[in-house]
Amino acid sequence: MWRDALAFQAQRITIVRPMAPSMRTLLLGMGNPFLSDDAVGIRLVGDFSRKFGNVVGLEIIEECTVAGMDILQIIEGYDRLLLVDSIKTKEGVPGNWFRFTAQKLHETIHLTNIHDANFATALSLGRQLGVKLPSDQEIHVFAVEVLNDFTFSERMTDKLEKAYSIYSEEIFCELKALLQSQC
Repeated sequence: MWRDALAFQAQRITIVRPMAPSMRTLLLGMGNPFLSDDAVGIRLVGDFSRKFGNVVGLEIIEECTVAGMDILQIIEGYDRLLLVDSIKTKEGVPGNWFRFTAQKLHETIHLTNIHDANFATALSLGRQLGVKLPSDQEIHVFAVEVLNDFTFSERMTDKLEKAYSIYSEEIFCELKALLQSQC
């Protein structure tokens, strides 16, 4: 029942393939489709879902807007998580992107407020509660630097659009290499 409550928040697109005893992998597009550049993770994963061929064990959720502890319900039971999202850093260049594993998130563990937790804290608490989650080494985050993640718009900024084909292809190649390691 608790999973049904999130059905409206995550659009699951499952690529139906025979499940071998290989690694179960989730490719997850994070963001808000109505907050300009924040939609970049959703758009990328939507494009990637059409480009991938037959990858055994791969499931795709193009659009996920949940955060905090709610993300655990989405990623529970997978062996590997490939998360695509936006990031905003000081002096960042829109279209640049970063790749890191959840091991790099440990320094950010803390409650952001009394009502919710950041991703690293959610992972830590989930594991303490016995939730089956991918190991930190198997959580790969691909984060695209954005310019505007606070304006209501279904369009990304021109700077992010101009660079889209470049970072899209680069990230796709990285994902493809990761997935081929499980084939």
